[in-house]
Amino acid sequence: MNIVTIIVNYRTADLTIDCLRSLEPIANENPGFSVELIDGGSADDSPEQLSQAIEKHHWQSWVHFTQLSDNKGFAGSNNVGIQAALDRSNRPDAIWLLNPDTIVRTGALNSLVETLHADASIGLVGSRLEHRDGEVQISTFRYPTILSELVDSVRCGVISRLFAAYEVSSDPPAQACAVPWVAGASLIIKTEVFDEIGLLDDGYFMYFEEVDFCHRAESAGYSCWYQPESRVVHLVGQSSGVTGQSATLRRRPAYWFDSRRRYFLSKHGVFKTAVADAVWLCGRVTWNVRAVLQRKPAEDPPRLWRDFLSHSIFVRGTG
Repeated sequence: MNIVTIIVNYRTADLTIDCLRSLEPIANENPGFSVELIDGGSADDSPEQLSQAIEKHHWQSWVHFTQLSDNKGFAGSNNVGIQAALDRSNRPDAIWLLNPDTIVRTGALNSLVETLHADASIGLVGSRLEHRDGEVQISTFRYPTILSELVDSVRCGVISRLFAAYEVSSDPPAQACAVPWVAGASLIIKTEVFDEIGLLDDGYFMYFEEVDFCHRAESAGYSCWYQPESRVVHLVGQSSGVTGQSATLRRRPAYWFDSRRRYFLSKHGVFKTAVADAVWLCGRVTWNVRAVLQRKPAEDPPRLWRDFLSHSIFVRGTG
């Protein structure tokens, strides 16, 4: 098959080079495989490191490198690569979005392709993401709703059990199956899906863009699948710093809240977004009071409640 992989680097040249190295066997065995490598305005020595690595390892035949002058975010930078792939005279059959902080296991792409073409209705397939030691990561999810905001904010066992079916994160299935949406760290998409619904929404600087895309694809009649036989190591949060083990030590960036608000407004409307914001804020107050009374350790990023309020629909409106 003709597959184009999109990788966006942002100040993680070493990780990106490791990712490309893991793709080299695929490129050597598949003439139709190539990579659109985008540097998203890193403003460091990443472009030089990447260019040197491509030349040193003789990857020029399958890696096309583009350097952007500014940071367009995850969606915007990926769209540069996606559009370049779609504009080729020999258009790809599918486009594989791959994070720079990943290492592809043997057979990962084959499993994705086989699943993608198992049925005409399947438009997207995500990989099993795992740590270096093979421990599985959560990468299958339900769509965010008002009730999912309640579960997330209150952190109460009774509430979690009562509304377990609405929790956004879910345990990755043992077998390949359809799911609402998957993490965008390793996600293959039929080219026809882009023809039908367009590119990623670059109104999302980072986060929620894959949720939005999977939702739009579902509305167009395409299903999203999870394939656990496609194994990809994901060094969680290395490219963003928002997720991962050190995430709670950092203040959550404004673009996360803006992306969340954009998603809720686009999928649920103004009234339900207001309800969702109110539910989260009230729920987190309840959790904070419990945490103080029960002397629970701090688990949230600094200023989370205040930052959420300042970016909520009550303060920012629908803009």
